[in-house]
Amino acid sequence: MDKIIKGTHCLIHLQNLRHNLKILKEHLPKRIKICPAIKADAYGHGALRVARFFLEEGISFLSIARVNEAIQLRQGGIECSILLLGHCDYREISQLVELSLTPVVGSIAYLKLLEEETIKQHTKLDVHIIIDTGMGRLGCSPEETEELAIFIDKSPYLKLAGCCTHFPVSDSSKKEHKDFTERQIESFKKSIDQIKKMNIDPGLLHSANSGGIIFHENSFLDMVRPGIMLYGYYPEIKVNPTLDLKPVMEFRSPVTYIKEIPKGTALSYGLTWESSKQTKIATISVGYADGYNRNLSNKSNVWINGKAYPQVGRVCMDQILMDIGMESSIETGDYATLFGPEKGQPDAWELATLLNTIPYEITCGINHRVKRFYVE
Repeated sequence: MDKIIKGTHCLIHLQNLRHNLKILKEHLPKRIKICPAIKADAYGHGALRVARFFLEEGISFLSIARVNEAIQLRQGGIECSILLLGHCDYREISQLVELSLTPVVGSIAYLKLLEEETIKQHTKLDVHIIIDTGMGRLGCSPEETEELAIFIDKSPYLKLAGCCTHFPVSDSSKKEHKDFTERQIESFKKSIDQIKKMNIDPGLLHSANSGGIIFHENSFLDMVRPGIMLYGYYPEIKVNPTLDLKPVMEFRSPVTYIKEIPKGTALSYGLTWESSKQTKIATISVGYADGYNRNLSNKSNVWINGKAYPQVGRVCMDQILMDIGMESSIETGDYATLFGPEKGQPDAWELATLLNTIPYEITCGINHRVKRFYVE
């Protein structure tokens, strides 16, 4: 593996992914099914390899956001149930049915399009009703739920395999947000009760994303949909953390050049940094084209050989600069960690905080030209 790993790359630590899945299973009652979110290329970790990992670990349901994500999975031999979390472009519906995806549905119009396609393909399709209890993005209103359930129940081509909702603030520690999520859960359960009163089986019930799993035990229902927590991060920066999560991704790049500069030397585009004394500058082969955000310029630290060094000058498309000082023993070929799982290293939350964003964007933003290597 050491001979294969070279250049700018990400190490995907499968032992940490396994650890996080174990922590999740211990946190949940045994009867609860787990449907990992592997949309957006498994949050940048590589959807196909991560999907295979979850199947090896006994998972039987995965979730994605777009039909083209499912194409890669099916072509890669992933045959398990795949939940499509959004309405797709009507031009993709034929592929949705061909791939045997399980779509969430939030309108009669969408159900009719799905039914028409299943008739053409002489097949039957599992669907999940998504109920909008407060997210406002997708789903029928609680009052419309019965109509959708009746339509599905009467169709010989559709099967109601589940019902779900989604939380916008389940990851928040604010009381008003906790109360909002609790009201969502209650509204969802009332809608399900109405379906049951019509003697229609609502199928698998699921609502809990990572925030719901961590902070709202009564949202577990039949299945949960963990995302960022599986990849090692709390959805909200650790507020009274209860679960020992370990980051899965390590973003690394080699030192390719070192030079000494005198006091008063300005560096990189815009000359935004100037040395206050004689020092050594290391060039690292990574930049914003790889996913190391340009707005980190002159703000972030980079970890190398057990020590943090400041990134200086403007982040370029393909390179960044590091002030390593005159006493450093760093050599070309040494690897710098931009973020990673080890104690002392910057992690995705640290970079996210500097950028006023969330770790999801950090891991999802790593460009595909950055090769992923899977290590135990």
